[in-house]
Amino acid sequence: MAHGSKRWWGLGLIALAQFMVIMDTSIIGVALPRMQDDLGFSPENLSWVFNAYVVAFGGLLLLGGRLSDLFGARRMFTAGWLILLLGSAAAGLADSVAVELAARATQGVGAALIAPSALTMLMMLFGAQPRELTKALALYGAAAPAGGTAGVFLGGVITEYLSWQWVFYINIPIALIAVLATPALMPAGGARRGSLDIAGALTVTAGLGATVYAIVRAPEVGWTSGQTWLALAGAVAALVAFVAIQAARRQPLMRLSIFRVPNLAAANVAQLLLGAAWIPMWFYLNLYLQQVLGYSAFPSGAALLPMTVLIMVGMVVVAPRAINRFGPKPTVIAGLAVLAIGLGWLALVRADGSYAVDVLPASLVAALGMSLAFIPSLGTAISSAPLQEGGLASGIVNTSYQVGSALGLAAMTAVAASYGADRVGDVSALTDGYSAAFAGAGVIALVGAVVAAVTLRTRAAGPQPVAETETVQVR
Repeated sequence: MAHGSKRWWGLGLIALAQFMVIMDTSIIGVALPRMQDDLGFSPENLSWVFNAYVVAFGGLLLLGGRLSDLFGARRMFTAGWLILLLGSAAAGLADSVAVELAARATQGVGAALIAPSALTMLMMLFGAQPRELTKALALYGAAAPAGGTAGVFLGGVITEYLSWQWVFYINIPIALIAVLATPALMPAGGARRGSLDIAGALTVTAGLGATVYAIVRAPEVGWTSGQTWLALAGAVAALVAFVAIQAARRQPLMRLSIFRVPNLAAANVAQLLLGAAWIPMWFYLNLYLQQVLGYSAFPSGAALLPMTVLIMVGMVVVAPRAINRFGPKPTVIAGLAVLAIGLGWLALVRADGSYAVDVLPASLVAALGMSLAFIPSLGTAISSAPLQEGGLASGIVNTSYQVGSALGLAAMTAVAASYGADRVGDVSALTDGYSAAFAGAGVIALVGAVVAAVTLRTRAAGPQPVAETETVQVR
């Protein structure tokens, strides 16, 4: 196989990783009622089939990125797939609530190793050719909405015609293929010199995990409850300890000065706000289709196909051309602004509305905005970092998007509930709540556009080398 062809096959495997990581967050939705019946979940605990994955994934991304830098991206990529495989098998075989949640958390651990190492290897394959890098990032980015939509479809089909266990078992053959293909397609890389900061890893994982836990738990128990404040206080304490440890260590898990690299912090803020605007829109659009327009799960997934297709086309075709012509900064700003317009349009949904009038046109505008903003902000965040810290940069940007998604969804859940979205069966109140959530998400996207305009520099700094460090040690 020619070297150039091999690189693109490698990109296909990297895109598959992104596809799977996102699909595993959406594929369980339709299966949840049957899982509840079979395993005995209470209504209050059922959401943790989703949350256990998100907490482990979001909390461990920084550690996954650092491990990728120290021990080699290809090794961590393979290890992540093996852990995902084991977690998927355990989730399908689970016969109790505790085992199911532990298995879902194990899947999240695997995803936290896969995601940053995949982005690191993408940079290794395409980082030297800026135009090819833009195309590669576009294909990588398009895999995310494809995975989300495929999860809805596959979850419905599998649950209907096989059993809910197969929403997990489907990961096993895919993981085996990925593990077998990785040595042939992925760059070998290698371990670099440095130390593994165990104290930093524990505190940042605890801090991010507690933050995500508090955010996803708050809409259920209340933002003013003691549980929420205790979790947030623990998160703050752990993150403060992490910063202190990083400032004191000669070889920290994350050197704090990395955020002084031009555009890296600004691009991560853009990713955080993009996730905070986009995920609530996706979540409440599904609810509007099902609870107001009366669609069942499978047709509601089909209704989102035009939006998904436009995102994929936008990321692969439109965004790269916009970046080449106007540069990353104007494209990010325009994308967030267009997303804000689409969300504002969605805020006009009606209780007696229709898909063709209330959903389709506005969702397509929002999808165009997402496709324009995602690729240049992601590319800027990754390419701004030193080459030797590609895994760390990948972990940071993945963390930014995931934490932003959780923050945005939790905040818009509170907004929607305050406008009536918690009144089950009251279509008018539900519509008011969903409309408020769309409007709130639109404000977040608009703030993102303003912040990007103020903080992003016109030209991103290319990857810079950093000084060599000592032999890998565990402290």
